[in-house]
Amino acid sequence: MRILLAEDEKRMAAALVALLKQEKYDVDHTADGVSALYALESGVYDMAVLDVMMPEMNGFEVARKARSRGIRTPILMLTAKSQLDDKITGLDSGADDYLTKPFQTGELLARLRALGRRNADFQDGALLYGDLSLDTAKAMLVCRTTGQSVRLGEKELRILEYMFANRGQIMTREQLAVKIWGFENEAEYNNVEVYMSFTRKKLAFVGSKVEIKAVRGLGYELREKDV
Repeated sequence: MRILLAEDEKRMAAALVALLKQEKYDVDHTADGVSALYALESGVYDMAVLDVMMPEMNGFEVARKARSRGIRTPILMLTAKSQLDDKITGLDSGADDYLTKPFQTGELLARLRALGRRNADFQDGALLYGDLSLDTAKAMLVCRTTGQSVRLGEKELRILEYMFANRGQIMTREQLAVKIWGFENEAEYNNVEVYMSFTRKKLAFVGSKVEIKAVRGLGYELREKDV
């Protein structure tokens, strides 16, 4: 999963980036609210962790503007403030959860796991879609109809994880490139086509009724095959 971290305190940001990467999350960091809102508009994040006190635009404003623009990315708000009114303000601004500094890293990770589960169907820790079960911890794809399974490469796993969470939506090449390789990576868009081909072969191998459909001029969509 890809997480946006918006935190302007350098030591805190560095520690959180290290923690999240250790937990196998993909993390992009920004240090101000305007950049955070711009990043959220890309639509590539599974979750966002926003500090309240940031320059240019605070976390409350970022969440409020994001929701007003139709951005549904789950948001966890971080703040040093613990007053009830601040918590209410954060939740009313559009945040899904609220964590007060200082906090235990275990609680932060547990809250992120809970937010991540809101994006897709889960069963026994695996993502579900159609006849597929995706175990992200083991990078295993299983077709529940045929019983066939296959191990996924890192990029294949990221592609399916993203498409499972956004099932029913068309993902553009740009979104996929940023989601899988990150904003600062110069991967060419034809890399998306290459790894889409690899991923489709894995779907065919397990005999799934789910397919990745190319939508001409728009991008790709995960859907169940027409019977």
